[in-house]
Amino acid sequence: MSISSRFAVGIHILALIDLNKETASSSEFIAGSVNTNAAVIRKIMGMLKKAGLIDVQPGVAGAKLSRELSEITLFDIYKAVNVVEENELFSIHDKPHPDCVVGKNIQNTIEPIFMAAQSAMEKVLQNLTLEDIVKDIEAKEHIK
Repeated sequence: MSISSRFAVGIHILALIDLNKETASSSEFIAGSVNTNAAVIRKIMGMLKKAGLIDVQPGVAGAKLSRELSEITLFDIYKAVNVVEENELFSIHDKPHPDCVVGKNIQNTIEPIFMAAQSAMEKVLQNLTLEDIVKDIEAKEHIK
């Protein structure tokens, strides 16, 4: 299992909206870039709008960022698209056998490790912005 692709798609959507700001980025246009269905894009865009990351007008094609690139962290996007619940990035199997030496101790042993790993990852995401992503894409494509 891996983190939901909504996170990567959310970053993709926001970067594309910024890089394509001269024309309206409709859900169909974005879906073509992501190579998915426009309904999936509309669902994720709804999550991004609810989180205050984009502005969309009902019935009008296109969206725009509601904040500057440098003000949108990857953590903001991660939280917006409901990738995981608080401290639940890693799942621990339910009900290991209580009479087994490992079974009765495994959850309490690995849970703090998993929480620390999730916290470290989230700190990294808090220190990276959409501006970092867009600048990297621009450099790779020799834009600007």
